[in-house]
Amino acid sequence: MKQNFCVLQTPNGLKLGNRIMKLKRALNTTPSGPTAQFLIYQRYSWRKSANAATNCPTLAGLMAVTGSPLACWYGTCSGWPAITTDIYCTDYDAVIDYSSGERYDTVTLTLGTSRSVGFYNFAWLALAFNYGQGYWSVMNLLYAYVRPDGKINTSPVTTTLPVIYKTVSVQHVHVVQMADADAGDVLVCRWATGGISAGNPATVSAASSNPVQYIDECGSAGVCQTPTQAIPGAVLFGSNCTIVFTLAASETGQYFAVALQIEDFYSSSATTPMSSVPIQFLFYAVAAPGSCSVRPVIIGLRPNRACIGQPINSTVSESVVAQPGCITAGIIRFTTSSPTGLTMSAITHDSTANTYTMILSWVPTAQQTGPQGFCAAAIDTLNQQSDQWCITFVVGVDSPDLNRPVIVQGSASPLGTVFANQSLFSIQASKTVNRPSLNGTNIYFNDAATNSTVIQYDAGWSPNILYSGNTITILVTNYIWTYGHTYYITMDEGFSSGTEFCGPESIKITDPFFWRFNIWDPGLSSTTSTTTAAPTTHTVTSRPVSTSTVNTLLTTTGIQVTTTIMIATTTTTTASTVTTSTTTTTTTSPTTSTPTEISVFTPKDFEDICRNPVAVFNAIGHLAMLLVHIISMFAFYTYLAKTFNPNITAQRVRYEQRLRRLAPG
Repeated sequence: MKQNFCVLQTPNGLKLGNRIMKLKRALNTTPSGPTAQFLIYQRYSWRKSANAATNCPTLAGLMAVTGSPLACWYGTCSGWPAITTDIYCTDYDAVIDYSSGERYDTVTLTLGTSRSVGFYNFAWLALAFNYGQGYWSVMNLLYAYVRPDGKINTSPVTTTLPVIYKTVSVQHVHVVQMADADAGDVLVCRWATGGISAGNPATVSAASSNPVQYIDECGSAGVCQTPTQAIPGAVLFGSNCTIVFTLAASETGQYFAVALQIEDFYSSSATTPMSSVPIQFLFYAVAAPGSCSVRPVIIGLRPNRACIGQPINSTVSESVVAQPGCITAGIIRFTTSSPTGLTMSAITHDSTANTYTMILSWVPTAQQTGPQGFCAAAIDTLNQQSDQWCITFVVGVDSPDLNRPVIVQGSASPLGTVFANQSLFSIQASKTVNRPSLNGTNIYFNDAATNSTVIQYDAGWSPNILYSGNTITILVTNYIWTYGHTYYITMDEGFSSGTEFCGPESIKITDPFFWRFNIWDPGLSSTTSTTTAAPTTHTVTSRPVSTSTVNTLLTTTGIQVTTTIMIATTTTTTASTVTTSTTTTTTTSPTTSTPTEISVFTPKDFEDICRNPVAVFNAIGHLAMLLVHIISMFAFYTYLAKTFNPNITAQRVRYEQRLRRLAPG
């Protein structure tokens, strides 16, 4: 029986309001038999101060809150097991007042069936448009169908913090992360629909061919988005799940619920989603402090929404680096949402750079195979929160590596000495790679003399960069390199992305010696001579000797460039001081001239040129050897015939007898 990976995540309920359901990537998407196993993943966040059952630090790890199960509400519900919603603590924040946790369960489902499963109960905290005790409803459309391409579908995934601070009277652009393991699927984000005060969420909507439309997806009024409720005036761009909104100053201190559904379609022309994944979280309206209106920011080391390949049972060590918006402020903590087993260090402060760093440590297990999200936001001493910063670990997948360039049979071209009109560059990765999904992922060409960038291209969209298999090709246009200068190439993290899931990204390349080349200067040559002081007695001078020394700067073909030096050695019978002088002759070329097009012979060129002559000489050689062989064999068999022919032997015997009879005596 094949096992697939299905994730249902629901965050905060009891007197708090953040919920997510997400279906993660299938462990094995190839159908085998009438059933398949799915790993159900649940995540919830609760108000930490609500009661003893939601206070993570004082628990033995398990939060048993409502007693409500993860139920099947519509579709093929027969055989659906009773799955608890009790979760194991992973994160908490005493100031924002939340506790978060997750759990895993395995279920066996019949292929070709679908159902809507979710968590339904009441006790929302007081919202800006709902004064508490409202119903929550988070529903996931779980398809166990085989897709048109023969695979079992994997639904989208998403990650978020439970509560996100937003300053009032400022327009915000908030992006909700979404991704899908099935390459080519079209992802669309929409507002959840519904709105009830009590009852069965499966009886709200009218009958439809789409099972999810039977289900109330968001619960009470004030949670489901309307023009005047939830987030008034908010605009959602579904193709990239971006919310644009402004919170009024009069709403300071209020919570605003966001209820979304992320759906995947087989193609842009498809009208029925293959799955529908809910995500619900909160915005909290805050006023900008008078002393500093610049919020803190997480500046690295990974970019927001980075995708990281992580082998099973390998050690994760990642840094979250934040910087306050004002010199007078400091970072006091990070609010987080993390997978089970991930630990976070104490915050350290670099006073020189005024940065604050937290180290993440984690060893993912086989049960956590697939995407695992981590989100963080920095909180400063003025209680301002940075934008949330999220990364995704793809457990069980390696990130692509850019092969370190070497000279002979190298993985990158060019290296060493090249001409000023060099325009084509390429490098190889350890596996098949794609263009990064994020714009702002650049490759930089830097002048080593000044350490300044002279050219840069954005790999997210630039037509000057081509990805094909495991090779990345860069075409430099409208630039002539400077004679005699050395250049080096650096790349942002994610310059190459793998083909699995969200595209695990290559690491950042900042080493100036990773990929380096220099430009040949045709106007510069040098000779070196060695002389001695005038001899006091007999002098013997050797003839000049021509030597070839290997130039450490090699051509892109891997052929060594040599420098020929004429050396005359003068030896005297007395001790004398030896001096060495170097004479440099420089020919000045007009700076406005265009470099001459010069054809560079590569090993392949030599191979092509020599192919026909070698073939001819091989044929002549074989023919000559054949003639020699024929003559040799003829001579050998002639000798054998003369030696062992009985007629010749008898004739020889008679001749010898005749000689003996004629001999005297």
